[in-house]
Amino acid sequence: MTLANFTSRVAMIMSAIVITIMLSGCEQNENQKSAKKVSDIEPQVSVQLWSVKDEVKRDFEGTLTILADMGFDGVEFAGEFGEYSDNPEALKVFLDGLGLSVSGAHIPFEKLSEQQFADTVAFYQAIGCDSLIVPYDARAFDPQHVKEVVADLNRLSEKLAPQEMKIGYHNHEKEFDDYEQSTYWDYIAQNTHENVILQQDVGWTTYAGKDPIEYVKRYPGRTFTTHYKVKLPDDAEGKLPLIGQDTIDWPNLIEANMTVGGTRWLVVEQEEYPNDLKPLEAVKISKQGLAEFLDAR
Repeated sequence: MTLANFTSRVAMIMSAIVITIMLSGCEQNENQKSAKKVSDIEPQVSVQLWSVKDEVKRDFEGTLTILADMGFDGVEFAGEFGEYSDNPEALKVFLDGLGLSVSGAHIPFEKLSEQQFADTVAFYQAIGCDSLIVPYDARAFDPQHVKEVVADLNRLSEKLAPQEMKIGYHNHEKEFDDYEQSTYWDYIAQNTHENVILQQDVGWTTYAGKDPIEYVKRYPGRTFTTHYKVKLPDDAEGKLPLIGQDTIDWPNLIEANMTVGGTRWLVVEQEEYPNDLKPLEAVKISKQGLAEFLDAR
């Protein structure tokens, strides 16, 4: 090889190295931008309609109109649809008119039995709901039957996947009782498919003496939807069961939900109404409390 050829080849190699480094840097920058975009996605705020269950039964349209005016982005249903029980298409039109999406729905396992599966799926698809959450099942904290809950969740997650829908489970305090060197909640989380939603109710988690932030971080990407509710510990003093007037570390919980949990819906739920507040009044106060934490980020 002549000196000229050698010099030319070295120059080509150096050029290739420089180009590779530049491309790698560009790719890294794009990945960083992408990661930033993911973490910067603001979850939307919904309300569990069980919070105002009597109002919904008495005046479905009027109650949802009030909730929309409060600034909620969506609602989570709990089996009550007013005059739209047999007309999901009309319900979707009504919700769209209010600017409300459906963040999910609480339904029992029975609604997804072989006999009811097709009708249930069709109804919720028609209203734009893709997250079906089992709100309670006594088997979930029964050492003889918890494995049945796991099996049902896994089976339904596979069955719902072609419909572009997910199944999930919502905790109460008993799911945090001890089970197999851990808790029932941990057992359910560790033995269900990754696309099974772990809808943590942070109020019940706190009431059970556990840290809701730790549980978001323990199962990354699993808390697609999370109940933001206050259930004060028995020894809490000078606090109220309203978001922002309680004991929960909301700023760090929000951060964990957004950056680790993959949370897209923060669902306000109000089950206690202190100081003689009416349900809608208590919901409004908790909504405002949450908004302050979100605005402060």
